[in-house]
Amino acid sequence: MITISLCMIVKNEEKILRRCLDSVADLVDEIVIVDTGSQDETKRIAAEYTKFVYDFQWVDDFSAARNFAFSKATQEYIYSADADEVLDEVNRQRFRLLKETLLSEVEIVQMKYGNQLQFNTVYNFDEEYRPKLFKRLREFVWEAPIHETVRLSPVVYDSDIVIQHMPEGGHSGRDLETFRRHCAGGYRLPERLHTMYARELFMAGEREDFERAADYFATSAADETRSSDEVAEACCIVARAARLAGDTLKFFKYVSKVIAGEANSEICCELGHFYEESADYEEAAVWYYNAVYETCPVLDIRTGGREGLEGLIRCYEQLKCPEQVEAYKEELKRRSDKGNQDGISV
Repeated sequence: MITISLCMIVKNEEKILRRCLDSVADLVDEIVIVDTGSQDETKRIAAEYTKFVYDFQWVDDFSAARNFAFSKATQEYIYSADADEVLDEVNRQRFRLLKETLLSEVEIVQMKYGNQLQFNTVYNFDEEYRPKLFKRLREFVWEAPIHETVRLSPVVYDSDIVIQHMPEGGHSGRDLETFRRHCAGGYRLPERLHTMYARELFMAGEREDFERAADYFATSAADETRSSDEVAEACCIVARAARLAGDTLKFFKYVSKVIAGEANSEICCELGHFYEESADYEEAAVWYYNAVYETCPVLDIRTGGREGLEGLIRCYEQLKCPEQVEAYKEELKRRSDKGNQDGISV
């Protein structure tokens, strides 16, 4: 049986910390909790479960805090958890079985992160695999009988454990501000974070968030070292920011950059909104149709479903076309029902 250190970073989690720890404390061999500046009862609650409670001065860097927490672990594996995560009884049994049977060569265990849609988090799917259990000390192994080399890729196991994500509130405002500060400081987002920033803006950003992000993404759209996907993401952000600001020239400049390549549902919805706001409902309907039926989303799956269909319904209501209205309402209901069954946001 393997041994496990639970490592957490927390701040002002007094409302939910016990819920998390009660679901996992008896499954692990050590609990390490790093507090990044709580002003409530979080540290006192943590001390009820472990003597390993540490302070970490927040430096606007989640990786730095998690690395510090990992440095305090002493067991064979590290389970990384957040305070808004819960293991129900079925998954507690799965976790216990995993602990008893995990092969020592496995270096990373992925678990399904669930309940995304119920709490309006910025994800397009209700469940996704995430790395959650890590071997603390990696063993390097030579491979191949000739031209031997050290195995560099970790051995990853996809478990059947589902972690319930039950946040007390959304983190999008905090995350968007963190993105903005780092970008303003000159940090060049790698492709993964570039996509995450753009997605979080599209799915949860307010007008002010787009205004603050527009210059960064305009620079990104002009960066020849960015991939075509990143350029398309950047253009979507700048186009929406321009539409919200009423800057028609800039709006069409960045819309055109996308349309000239491979159009996506996001940019088609932006054109739909533009023409709808101009009371040109026939043209708006064309672009909402393209969003739903002729293109695919790259950031927010809802643009290729609910958002586009709702746009079509509004336009045909204005155009006094009840048959089209009813048809698209039925399509929206059908997709919503299917999305609920598949765990997909539509």
